[in-house]
Amino acid sequence: MTDNITGLSIAANLSSGADSIELLNSECFCLSLDTKALKQALESEIGQPGLFDLIQQRCPYLFATRPVFVSQANMARMEQVVHAIESVVALPAYREEILGDSPHIASHNPGGAKGVFFGYDFHVTEGGFGLIEINTNAGGAMLNAVLARAHRACCPAIEKMVAAQNKSSILEDEIVAMFRQEWSLSGHERALRSIAIVDENPTQQYLYPEFLLFQQLFQRHGLEVVIADPSEFTLHEGVLKHGKMNIDLVYNRLTDFPLSEPASATLREAYLQNAIVLTPNPQAHALFADKRNLVLLSDPIRLQALGVSKATQDILLAAIPHTEIVLPENAERLWQKRRGLFFKPFAGFGGRAAYRGDKLTKRVWKEILAGGYIAQALVIPGRRVISDLEPAQVLKFDLRNYTYDDKVQWVAARLYQGQTTNFRTLDGGFAPVYEGPIDPSEIICSTSPESDNEFPHIGCHNDAGCTESVVQHETRLFLIEEDTVKPLEHDFYLALVRGKSTAPEFAGRRFMLVDWYLRLVCCQPETVVNETCSWLVFDAEGRLDFNAAHEIDVETVPTEAHWVQLKELVFGAVAVSNTK
Repeated sequence: MTDNITGLSIAANLSSGADSIELLNSECFCLSLDTKALKQALESEIGQPGLFDLIQQRCPYLFATRPVFVSQANMARMEQVVHAIESVVALPAYREEILGDSPHIASHNPGGAKGVFFGYDFHVTEGGFGLIEINTNAGGAMLNAVLARAHRACCPAIEKMVAAQNKSSILEDEIVAMFRQEWSLSGHERALRSIAIVDENPTQQYLYPEFLLFQQLFQRHGLEVVIADPSEFTLHEGVLKHGKMNIDLVYNRLTDFPLSEPASATLREAYLQNAIVLTPNPQAHALFADKRNLVLLSDPIRLQALGVSKATQDILLAAIPHTEIVLPENAERLWQKRRGLFFKPFAGFGGRAAYRGDKLTKRVWKEILAGGYIAQALVIPGRRVISDLEPAQVLKFDLRNYTYDDKVQWVAARLYQGQTTNFRTLDGGFAPVYEGPIDPSEIICSTSPESDNEFPHIGCHNDAGCTESVVQHETRLFLIEEDTVKPLEHDFYLALVRGKSTAPEFAGRRFMLVDWYLRLVCCQPETVVNETCSWLVFDAEGRLDFNAAHEIDVETVPTEAHWVQLKELVFGAVAVSNTK
């Protein structure tokens, strides 16, 4: 954590209230992703060998480099909104109205199952607050359990915060208990034996690594597990089967919410015959996740008509931005007010086909007018500055509350650039959320996070002209091609990633990208805190080709000769020779 004045921490500017949270999100850089701890968690503690490399190749922007700070008041308010919505959904009048306008399968009694991993997504700042949407097959819970094991702090106050709030092992136990609860609630007396994790072409899904983590978790608890496409099942004498394996419960990650696609036909029949416990299920999606529900939940007249209490109405109307269905009769008004609106499809997910009004083109507007969209009042997302380098890199973030049966299990942030969360942003992705306020007197960046990095003593600081040990951090990038190592300017790399620049000199070539996160003392590199390696591939015009890079099935491991060049570029030949 640094200030522009040499030797000062941000504590002098930090109060213990809302302003402290904004300042932490703007100026706290003493928590960072420890890639070695991440690899250990993915490959040894709760994952399996090769999982780290799979993520590096397929989804390198899955984990953010910085955490997000949120005030206790806003954490409590999000939980209050969850309880308020759950209480409305429990009303018979609400259920009758919603299910009467939903696909027929939504009226099928799911047999007591509540639905696992609801995701309540919020935009939260210290000056603004809004529930953006609800999802009933929210991904990322297991990934966040891993991530919680891999962030490191250097300030005493932040270290206390991390230790107090890191409950990843508890979350893992709660996940298994949740699935067993779904089985019991459905009327089964014997123990749960088998789970199928189901998605369309699962090995090609962006979050396939999470499916593997779930598989490992369930297997550690004695369950038989398969990851499968919905078309791979058969239904025989009231039993759903995958090959010779009998399936008790299906963990449903499909975005075919009503199970109407041909590939889902067997699952649909098994669900309607009560041959399986399906979680989450079509009824849960209809009651919670259909975006049209936000129209009702933000309308005081309809809430009153349903018999919602005044206290609950107040909570909902203050938290849910006004939402309405896009219709021909309101089209002109909405177009004129589009800059203050966000447009989403009724059954949207993952930010697909969702548009900020100020980015709309006439062509997209015509598609929206064709039907199936809501218009939602715009709520500005939070902002997280992730580096003290100039110019500052600022990412947006939303907050996802993972819930089950009216209980918030975990809160995570998603950092991104663009209109919606995308997991395609450098330094973005899932991020831990830490709850403030904290004691300002303890905020001082005087020590570095402990690290298992391979070069703890290279380039040790010994500058007689520096009167104080001012600690800073920075990222340095390098390209490796055959035997050559060359620096890559950080801003130029950002421009390449964002598609704002090309590198004709690299056209048709591929490189290993080495990213070193360095600890500096008095502006001099002292040690490597974190290191990541990945592939960069340039197309024929010198643009980055992310798909080609993700398809490379070769481990990114620099040679010893590469290490020597890297160390010399960062620490100098003399410093390196002194370590031999």
